[in-house]
Amino acid sequence: MREIFLLLILLLLFCSSIKSSSSSSRNIHDHLQKGSSLSVDDSSDVIRSPDNSYTCGFYGFQSNAYWFAIWFTNSKDRTVVWSANRNTPVNGRGSKLTFRRNGAMVLTDVDGMVVWETNTTSTDVNRAVLLNTGNLVLQNQKGQILWQSFDYPTDTLLPYQTLTKSKSLISALRRGSLESGNIVLSYNSINVLTLTYDGPEISSVYWPSPDPGFNVWSYGRTSYNSSRIAAFDDFGEFRSSDRWQFSALDMGIGIRRRLTMDYDGNLRFYSLNESTGLWSISWQAIAQPCSVHGICGRNGICDNGVLQSECSCPPNHQWTNPADLSQGCKPTFNTTCSNSTKFGFSEVPYTDYYGFDLDYFTPITLDACKDICLGDCRCIAFSYRITGAGLCFIKSALFNGFRSPNFPGSIYLKVPIDMETRESVSTLTSSNTTCVEVVTVMVGSPSMYQSSGKKVKWVYPFSFVIGIGVVEALVIFLGWWIFFKKNAILTNLEEGYRMVSSQFRGFTYQELVKATQNFKVEIGRGGSGTVYKGVLEDERVVAVKRLRDVSEGGEFWAEVSTISKINHMNLVRMWGLCSQKQHRLIVYEYVENLSLDQRLFSSSFLQWKERFKVAIGVAKGLAYLHHECLEWVIHCDVKPENILLDDSFEPKIADFGLAKLTQRGGQSSEFTRIRGTKGYMAPEWASNLPITAKVDVYSYGVLVLEMARGIRLSNIVVQGGEEEETELMRFVRVMKTKLQGEEMDLWVEEIIDSRLGGLFSRKQAAKLVEIGISCVEEDRNKRPTMDSVVQDLIDCES
Repeated sequence: MREIFLLLILLLLFCSSIKSSSSSSRNIHDHLQKGSSLSVDDSSDVIRSPDNSYTCGFYGFQSNAYWFAIWFTNSKDRTVVWSANRNTPVNGRGSKLTFRRNGAMVLTDVDGMVVWETNTTSTDVNRAVLLNTGNLVLQNQKGQILWQSFDYPTDTLLPYQTLTKSKSLISALRRGSLESGNIVLSYNSINVLTLTYDGPEISSVYWPSPDPGFNVWSYGRTSYNSSRIAAFDDFGEFRSSDRWQFSALDMGIGIRRRLTMDYDGNLRFYSLNESTGLWSISWQAIAQPCSVHGICGRNGICDNGVLQSECSCPPNHQWTNPADLSQGCKPTFNTTCSNSTKFGFSEVPYTDYYGFDLDYFTPITLDACKDICLGDCRCIAFSYRITGAGLCFIKSALFNGFRSPNFPGSIYLKVPIDMETRESVSTLTSSNTTCVEVVTVMVGSPSMYQSSGKKVKWVYPFSFVIGIGVVEALVIFLGWWIFFKKNAILTNLEEGYRMVSSQFRGFTYQELVKATQNFKVEIGRGGSGTVYKGVLEDERVVAVKRLRDVSEGGEFWAEVSTISKINHMNLVRMWGLCSQKQHRLIVYEYVENLSLDQRLFSSSFLQWKERFKVAIGVAKGLAYLHHECLEWVIHCDVKPENILLDDSFEPKIADFGLAKLTQRGGQSSEFTRIRGTKGYMAPEWASNLPITAKVDVYSYGVLVLEMARGIRLSNIVVQGGEEEETELMRFVRVMKTKLQGEEMDLWVEEIIDSRLGGLFSRKQAAKLVEIGISCVEEDRNKRPTMDSVVQDLIDCES
């Protein structure tokens, strides 16, 4: 025993010396071969382009958060042009980028979790090379490129890197961040390159100018082009297939340039001064920063200052988050429209908000415009301009606010009458749009990495050997104790394993085959897969879904592991998953009380109290996915079949995030095909518009209207042998007329499910129908957000 222990010590010392020697001899790579890796622990462990212009490796500038990225070697601030794990930084110790022998390049965190990988497992990839163009490529032995970073741009375009129909540049979330923001440079549905603010609440094109007086021709563009492609060359000339082109001020060869979609919403062309390492702006798209939509958030007002733009809140409003002005302002008063509240107006001169007009009138007097707004509960403000004849624009929401001393009008905010006043915009000190607080990104615990590098270097071999010796002694002692003393330790270990494994974990395919008795009891079927009832070894009853048409294994793990961290009482709990060969399965909690469709459209229908409870619970679950959880999730298939009910009829949304999971190809987060169920799908799916959380709002509207009516509204009404319209369209058309012209008592009895026999709250029923009608507006900007729906329902709950 003693001789074996000494031999182990000698072997460990020998291995440690070899590791130390190999570590110290590490060099900058010109390429990576299969089986090799880059480590975050060694800052010199990088790949360089042959001309030394670009470097690829682990990039960290905030605490222990690191990204696998490409940056300009000679820029003073190591300007990043591409990152693989843009929204998921890894730990500053223990993370690795491995070029596996199966051909995939894989990024893993300190715990071994796959954060990112290339889709090259079935190819004959031989090596990874960083080209002089800044393009990281995977090549075969013939030098053919089988994967390249140029196909997955982040916020920057490099010379000869193409921007096409399937690609876009997405801004950073804030200064000093690599996370994806809300500004997008991409081709729209008519083949024109545009800048769009695509936030969680609105989506709005702001360049080229969307004003009615402008069109693509006035900007020298054309929409009559059959292709969508743009790029710039070494001379600094940018050309797009829609005939848009521009040149850098310092046009000519020999200068390093980049086109970047900046966090402030402006598209800029930068040139690098090699001697100083500093960048200069050689072109920018937007001359006035306040032309960028969404820059100051909801209710916020942008003011073009002398040196820089400033965000401010209108009177009787305060910042939602003073550290991030892009989140806008919130009113300090109750905005609920009720008969008991008397409203007046607070004037903010030289100010307007672009878009969200309910209607406009001309010529009209100021007093008449006020009367129109006071008579419409949807009106929260109006814009009045004096341009020869009075112009009145009724506003349903306030976004894209701006203030200019040359603007010939004012915005009039509807406020409680005791707040009515006339005053200028109240400006917050130091509220310029470029001074938003930089948020530090933390990954793991700082205490994980408290020991210094030198101390680790010398102490490592000895502490490692001592640790191995102690572990060996413990193993021998425990083995003797367990197998010869036959005590209860083994039982305790098994219980400990069960306790740990009761949380989210991976399952083997054989485990789930056994749990479901070879998928014997089917309890549900949908577009994404089939659900079976199962019982785990710890006697938990679960629902096991077998997925169809899902992505590659590493991406599947990364997506589902993110969704697994989402926990809300109105979302079905996910216990684990299986990603083994071609098998993709997800294990959910089992909910006893069937799905909503089986409790709504059958003889065992829900009473009104349970229906209203379900409406609130589903709204809370969607509001959590849209606004509260760290990873933004769009459900894309809200319908009665995906709402499960527990024993107390508390709703739980199933399949949340699964649409996002199945639609994420490579590093793109775009939806490549239509998702959802006919009848519950928002119009933007068919209109080729950017998909936002408002598609879920639309589906929720159909859902609550069906709960109120007690029948399917997604069916097609056929008259005279021809398809006329859906039940939903006909119902909405009729209800809009009734809401405008009839008292509630006259229509509510007629509309609500007759099976209830009149046993329902008239106030709640009216509110539910009003919310449903507003949620299914064809214009998504007119639909409410889910958090506002939750508040409206809670106000009406008692």
